[in-house]
Amino acid sequence: MQKQFEFIEQIVLGNSLRDWLLAIAAFGATFLVLPFIRGLIRARQQRWRDIRNPALELLALLAARGNRLVLLSVALYFAEKLLTLPARVDRVFDVVIVVGIAVQFAIWAITALRFLIERHYARGGVDDAGARASVGVLMFIAQIIIWAVFVLLALSNLGVNITALVAGMGVGGIAIALAVQTILGDLFGSMSIALDKPFVEGDSLRIDDIEGTVEHIGIKSTRLRSVTGEQIILSNADVLKSRVRNMGRMPEKRVVMRLRLDFDTSPEHLAQVHTLVEKVVAAAEGTRFISCLLVEIGEYALEFEAVYFIANKGDRLIPRTTDAVNRGVVAQFAAAGIRFAYPTRRQVE
Repeated sequence: MQKQFEFIEQIVLGNSLRDWLLAIAAFGATFLVLPFIRGLIRARQQRWRDIRNPALELLALLAARGNRLVLLSVALYFAEKLLTLPARVDRVFDVVIVVGIAVQFAIWAITALRFLIERHYARGGVDDAGARASVGVLMFIAQIIIWAVFVLLALSNLGVNITALVAGMGVGGIAIALAVQTILGDLFGSMSIALDKPFVEGDSLRIDDIEGTVEHIGIKSTRLRSVTGEQIILSNADVLKSRVRNMGRMPEKRVVMRLRLDFDTSPEHLAQVHTLVEKVVAAAEGTRFISCLLVEIGEYALEFEAVYFIANKGDRLIPRTTDAVNRGVVAQFAAAGIRFAYPTRRQVE
């Protein structure tokens, strides 16, 4: 019986045939079992989403982000440890497994971070466009940091002295930062916009003398579509330095209307002004009347000031409602016999 199995003790390339068979078995087990476990997790992914368990959802995402090349390198590494190979070959396998594990953990770290950020925005009720822009900016910065950390860890595990490298990167980083401080200012500006969210895509902004709708929030610039049609590109640093009026988050707009009436307007007609204006404003869509008062006896007219609010419901409701109120006031005053004033001077002889 022993003679029947003597062949497995034969030496092939410095290792017995038994060792080669064990290595092949270890490779097959690793390369087949791990994908099987990942498949089981992915099969339950939809069920875990239905029960809304964040930990299980994250586990499914991490399983889906398993890299096949990394899995192959792990399987080869386990198989290689069962064999006696030259030192150079061992070194190659060590490098492969360290690099593979560093890449895999970096991918998992990025996936987990994206999951947490998107979940944070989802709980905050941020709209999809704004969430995508914010996540894109944050993930760009985070990926640079994560890859840098895992590259340094991989080099350290390979026996490279990273102290001098880190010191050199620090000095080089300072020099680069001074050279590209404008770009870095825009980069940190985009990060501030992503974190603080003073505006998101789709908001209507007024920045100094520029007015438009946010089309895109990028790493370096923010793009607005002007009310006159052209695209305006502003650096993120300049946007944060300016006084930004976000009209997209305005629940309602305050409208002040000046009505200048003729001096010959009778007291009876003056008393009707408040009632007529309130009636017109109340009939308009999405309005809230505040007051209509005689605020000034001017040089050529009796000046009333009417104040009301219009709900900001989009679809250009504010300009359409303002137009309807103005037309209604003109029609009501004409029907009541109330005349508007125009600049005149009377010369007394």
